[in-house]
Amino acid sequence: MISSLRTVSRFPLSAFARPLTAAVVVVGLVLSGCASGGTGSGAAQTRAPAAEAPAVAARPPAKGPFVAAANPYAVEAGMRVLREGGSAVDAAVAVQAVLGLVEPQSSGLGGGAFMMLYDAETGVVTSFDGRETAPAAATPELFYENGRPLPFGEAVLSGRSTGAPGVVAMLGYVQKRYGKLPWGDLFIDGERLAREGFVVSPRLAGFIAGQGGQARTPAATAYFTKPDGTRYAAGDTLINADYSRTLAELAAGGPEVFYRGRIAREIVAAVGASPRPGGLTLEDLAAYEARERGALCRPYKVYMICVPPPPASGVALLQLLAMAEQTPAISEGPDSAAAWTAFGQLQRLMYADRDRFVGDPAFTRVPVQGLLDPNYVASRAALAPGLTGAAQAGTPPGGVFAALDYTNEPAGTSHFVIVDAEGDAVSMTTTVESVFGSGRMAAGFFLNNQLTDFSFSPTRPDGGEAANAVAPGKRPRSSMSPVLILDQDGRLLGAVGSPGGPAILAYDAKALIGLLDWGLPMQKAIDLPNLVARGDAFRGDTERFDPALRDALDGRGVALRPNDAENSGLHGGLWRQGPDGRWRWDGGADDRREGVARTE
Repeated sequence: MISSLRTVSRFPLSAFARPLTAAVVVVGLVLSGCASGGTGSGAAQTRAPAAEAPAVAARPPAKGPFVAAANPYAVEAGMRVLREGGSAVDAAVAVQAVLGLVEPQSSGLGGGAFMMLYDAETGVVTSFDGRETAPAAATPELFYENGRPLPFGEAVLSGRSTGAPGVVAMLGYVQKRYGKLPWGDLFIDGERLAREGFVVSPRLAGFIAGQGGQARTPAATAYFTKPDGTRYAAGDTLINADYSRTLAELAAGGPEVFYRGRIAREIVAAVGASPRPGGLTLEDLAAYEARERGALCRPYKVYMICVPPPPASGVALLQLLAMAEQTPAISEGPDSAAAWTAFGQLQRLMYADRDRFVGDPAFTRVPVQGLLDPNYVASRAALAPGLTGAAQAGTPPGGVFAALDYTNEPAGTSHFVIVDAEGDAVSMTTTVESVFGSGRMAAGFFLNNQLTDFSFSPTRPDGGEAANAVAPGKRPRSSMSPVLILDQDGRLLGAVGSPGGPAILAYDAKALIGLLDWGLPMQKAIDLPNLVARGDAFRGDTERFDPALRDALDGRGVALRPNDAENSGLHGGLWRQGPDGRWRWDGGADDRREGVARTE
């Protein structure tokens, strides 16, 4: 393991004697650390206390094998590892290695990720931060030219957009602690598919044929063009010899070889190429640190929802759910215009707060406790019925120094869920940011454009510092919010998550409300139409809403426009008892992608 990797903080859950109510802070140590911008170390371990709810019927522990991911090749790679006795973390390495090959528009070795992990033996829940970091040479005016911000598309294609990739370091760190199989065995599927070739899927083919700038860069054009001069299409077999070599080196040498040596040199060369070269150096790569950040957990109904703390946006998802729990209309169900209207209005409030307050806690004060304070949540929820447009951010306790910035987060993300035979579970969201990242390639994979997740302006309109401004070593704010669902006794019950840029929070919340409020099976909860309300518009899957429901929404002032965010790619599973009395995984895979959910 590379020497720069270290544990920064660890705040798992442990049982208290007293029951939990909605007003009780579950993981106070986590929240205090995030609120102050610090991470701390050596915190006391905590485990989820029992909620004040009816007792859950006796049931066997939730165990795998279970894998849900956005591509069948990746799901099979994960299942192979689980069949051979590997852990959920082992399988996550294999799944990511394959996704980076067969779904390069969404994630890969050149990107970053957040992982939620449930340890069945101890009941510990924690998160791991593999978010990219800005290079040491970065300045707040990174995306300025001639005194003005670059157009977003030009910034994405520049070398300035790429941060030090974090997913390999994060997976290496977690696998060293929680893995069962040898690290080298986890790349078998990805290396073979890269060497022998894989069948191009319709979704990948659509992006290859698209006119987006990243698909038309010299590197992408060379990769996606066949010997006859035409572009790869659905059904063609694509070989990536460079990626095969990279995976073989990773398998033999461990994650260290990614951050030092040939692969690192190729990354730096690609980032430093014209036009608009970036400042990422070999020293930046060697200094990268994956971080363990603990978990943010809050009760919802009779469940416990656990998400990663900042710079991820899990706190915003928890705030949205807390407001929903205080909004009776939500419980009316998926056919209710009142429920969908309330859901949209609550989103407006949540996004206003998220956009103002969430950033890298090492650089800005994130008022996590204040955003989840019961009195503050109640005051925000009370505003929802009267909203007639975009919401304004509130003033949560501890939040007076935060600074608004409305950061753009484009498409290019994936989510997967894995549960192993011991009951350990991974919920992981992974990304290269835009479709094909920056469009630049190194060692057979695309490089992220994650730094465009920072605010392009270092200041807000009133002249104050933007919370998500660029700084050396800083991690940009992320909407990624992988979810673990526990029962009131702190036992694993399920996991879910989605890509979608800022819409991730809306997608995750929709699925959780469908599952836990409306009692839908996982697949039906995923299949629900998406509704995203950030700012002054209501956007959604207009074709998935029943016409009568759309008319009813329109009558309430909810005029749906087509969704302009990255579409969802929800994947998840819930441990449920079937009609035959057997407990099994109720899995789901978003048909807006190409994935599957499998159990054996």
